[in-house]
Amino acid sequence: MNWNSYVALGDSFTEGLDDPYPDGTHYRGWADLVAGRLAAEAAERGNAFHYANLAVRGRLFGRVVAEQLPLARRMRPDLVSFAAGGNDALRRNFDATALVARFDEAVAGLRAGGADVLVFRFADVTRRLPARRMILPRVEAMNRAVGETADRHGAHLIDLWHDDEFANPRLWSEDRLHLSAAGHRRVAAHVLSALGVAADAAWLASPPPPGHRSWPAARAADARWAARHLAPWVRRRLAGRSSGDLVQPKRPELAPVTD
Repeated sequence: MNWNSYVALGDSFTEGLDDPYPDGTHYRGWADLVAGRLAAEAAERGNAFHYANLAVRGRLFGRVVAEQLPLARRMRPDLVSFAAGGNDALRRNFDATALVARFDEAVAGLRAGGADVLVFRFADVTRRLPARRMILPRVEAMNRAVGETADRHGAHLIDLWHDDEFANPRLWSEDRLHLSAAGHRRVAAHVLSALGVAADAAWLASPPPPGHRSWPAARAADARWAARHLAPWVRRRLAGRSSGDLVQPKRPELAPVTD
């Protein structure tokens, strides 16, 4: 397949946290890496390539569908990536049945519009998070539904769940929730492989995992993490706020990839 336009939909995973550009103005992430490679492929064919990234950190599934999906449909891209629901799984009022039904409907609509669609089985982010017993079954349920939807509508399935390398803490940022730069490169390699496009082999080379910590050192690290990341997250939940409340999409319109 040849793609000349790509729109990325979702939350922080697709916005690119925590893989900042050197100038610190935006996050890069796997979607930007994929767009850059697809743009190079298009240039080799003598075609222009355009890319939009509508993803915003903290977005719940309902807002992704209500705000980003209509924009993507109007852009009529060749390729769409759709990854959402992770933030919902962290909420007490999570409704898996309703989310799965809307997810299937959204993918069906994108496919009916002529776009190729990328969907994701999320990697297991719960290994080092509290409330794992509550969150893990939710993630597993969503991942099963994503696979079924991909089969039903002919979407490209990116299966991060069964990639054991994501057990390596070095593929995650210090907040234990978002990917590191190495994690985003690995996701980009998976996406390009699913599309039949060659990726930089180095993107699949994971850094060595950190050495074993003593029990006191591990508990001290947990305490620092709770103070720096968990407590602010809880305060936002209690206040009804999101980390993305004042954030706009980094690439709100289809535009050439210039870097």
